[in-house]
Amino acid sequence: MSLRLVQFLDLDRRRRVAALDDGPARLVEEVETTLQLARIALAEGATLADTVVRKGRGEAVDLEAALAAGRVMAPIDHPDTAHVLLTGTGLTHLGSAESRDRMHAAAAAGAMTDSMRMFRMGLEGGKPANGRPGVQPEWFFKGTGEALIGPGQTLQAPEFALDAGEEPEIAGIYLIAPDGSPARLGYCLANEFSDHVTERENYLWLAHSKLRQAALGPELLTGPLPDHVEGSSRILRQGELLWERPFLSGEANMCHSLANLEHHHFKYAGFRRPGDVHVHFFGTATLSFADGIAAEPGDVFEIRAAPFTLPLANPLGRTPAAPVRVRAL
Repeated sequence: MSLRLVQFLDLDRRRRVAALDDGPARLVEEVETTLQLARIALAEGATLADTVVRKGRGEAVDLEAALAAGRVMAPIDHPDTAHVLLTGTGLTHLGSAESRDRMHAAAAAGAMTDSMRMFRMGLEGGKPANGRPGVQPEWFFKGTGEALIGPGQTLQAPEFALDAGEEPEIAGIYLIAPDGSPARLGYCLANEFSDHVTERENYLWLAHSKLRQAALGPELLTGPLPDHVEGSSRILRQGELLWERPFLSGEANMCHSLANLEHHHFKYAGFRRPGDVHVHFFGTATLSFADGIAAEPGDVFEIRAAPFTLPLANPLGRTPAAPVRVRAL
């Protein structure tokens, strides 16, 4: 099993990092954050796993108790949230075009939608066999680190939102090295929270629909992502199950390779600024919105998937959003 890293607050509210593989979770000595550990690994030309071994592991940590107490954080962050960029790609998974196509089919009046056209381009050219870049995917920007939350925190939908829908998926976590090259730290469970009603009303509003918060699961999985990831996504309302569906990820269930998605993000020089952290969402084919579900404040989104051992659960909230007035200077 690959090494997994978890950021949390100890009982004295100090930031710590725990590492776990086949055994119990243990403290990583001499580091307080995943970012600090990653910077050390880059400077030493080592992997995160090797750096954990060199630093040594200390006392055992009860991560389930820490999670229940609200002391587990998102597995990556940065002291300056402007240096964390949240982005993603859509129509990347087998079956992902079905719900999207239904959203836009009425407007297309029988013609092939742009969504289906892009999905087919991915099927035909998203996994090139020659190692060269394939067709570019749909791409979107979600925000900076200010929009990133961790397990147990409330996903806040702005008052102007028309929908507040979950998107269960895998996110890649990256740190740009001093020489400008991207280094992948690993993968996390994620809820790429979106406004599907706004997107459905006009596909050109997709950019608006994505400017929402996003949640990351407790664990950063180092090393390769399994080709087949299978999990469950569900919504609880007042403690009762409202909706549940399985979801699939990993390259065996995708029409793009992860390398192709990474290339088409980091090919832009502006995304290779040394020291920046990137959280890139790889997409999903499972949405409660496609089943006619409308989440309400107080509902809880819960996502689980092996090889991650801890769930990602977040309640839904709503924040007021007054009109913004711009003044001239």
